[in-house]
Amino acid sequence: MSDPVEPYPVAFARYVENRKLFEQLRPGDRVAVEHEVKVGFRSWRTRTEGTVVETRRVRQGLHFQRNWDDKAFADQIVLRRDNGELTTLTLDEYSRLELLRQAEA
Repeated sequence: MSDPVEPYPVAFARYVENRKLFEQLRPGDRVAVEHEVKVGFRSWRTRTEGTVVETRRVRQGLHFQRNWDDKAFADQIVLRRDNGELTTLTLDEYSRLELLRQAEA
C-alpha cells in the first residue's frame, strides 16, 4: 500500500527546490531521484541513481482540454546508471532530487 499523499504546499516547496537544482545540473553530475511509480491502481516509491547525460525541458501534450496555445512543460533528466543503462526521468512535485557529486570542471 502506498503512503498517503503529502500536503500540496509541502510538495510545491520541494518542486521549487528541485527546479533550482535542476537548472544547475550539468552532464557528469551524479544524482539520485526518489520518485513514485504508478501502474494501474498500484504505486510505490523508488530511488534511481546515475550520472547526468542530459537535462531538458520538454513541452507536454498530455493535458486534457487545455487551450491550444497553453504551454505545459516537464523537466526531464537522462541518466546513465551504473550498469550502463540509459533511463529518462520526468520530475514532478512529488519527486526528490539530490545532488550526490558534481562533475569535475
